[in-house]
Amino acid sequence: MVRSFLAFAALVALAFPASAQQQKPYEPQVGQAGKDVIWVPTPDEVVDRMLRMAQVGPNDVVYDLGAGDGKIAIAAAKKFGARSTGIEYNPEMARHAQGNVEKSGVNGRARILNGDIFVINFSEATVVTMYLLPNLNMKLRPTLLAMKPGTRVVSHSFTMEDWEADEISSMDGRRAYFWVVPANVGGSWALETGSDKNEISFEQRFQKIEGTINLGLTQGGLRDARLRGFAIGFALVDNNGVLKGYSGRVTGSKMEGSWRGDNGSEGRWSATKK
Repeated sequence: MVRSFLAFAALVALAFPASAQQQKPYEPQVGQAGKDVIWVPTPDEVVDRMLRMAQVGPNDVVYDLGAGDGKIAIAAAKKFGARSTGIEYNPEMARHAQGNVEKSGVNGRARILNGDIFVINFSEATVVTMYLLPNLNMKLRPTLLAMKPGTRVVSHSFTMEDWEADEISSMDGRRAYFWVVPANVGGSWALETGSDKNEISFEQRFQKIEGTINLGLTQGGLRDARLRGFAIGFALVDNNGVLKGYSGRVTGSKMEGSWRGDNGSEGRWSATKK
């Protein structure tokens, strides 16, 4: 009888190997290879600073590109109240990260998608976070610059080359870089200030702008020209010698806002792309 039981047990062991009977749960390893990068988790203090640099809040939609174990997407939802999505190429890692989302109790506000960051559409994002390599940042740069002006972008460790960061934070030897996607204002605009009509022109290099205004036979330079997302500001001296400060908002091919002169005058202005 004992021999029969042992024989049966041996047959069961052969038919169902230990690996099939009790498969270990997936555990990512630091340094493991991915599609284009190796996996190295972002430290918690860097995650926190990245999300604070972007001033993430309950009205934001956060996309983390290369989500890894999901910690940025989870923090955005759990600590800052945002809706968040992590995009992860490795299917095992994506399942693991989604499990972390569920364990963290933010399943209704956070999710992990298994897919390619260069294929999945994340244009709804108001905030984009990433920890990628420089060549991937540069490959993504045209997509990021085409996003809605005012979209906030944060990168752990790596820059966007000549698109200079609006802010750099340092934490124990690590850096986080922050940008605001600028509106496209380069070119000529028809400016209307009350009954006055002039032409202004901007030269743009990412968020840095310079400009001129056509005042009849005179071409004047714009002072203190600045662009942050969709918010624009500049100053000019009109033909009466009044220094006017302009501030406003860019919406596609139109701008509008208010101005104030150094003589106490004030009013509204608008401009249309030519």
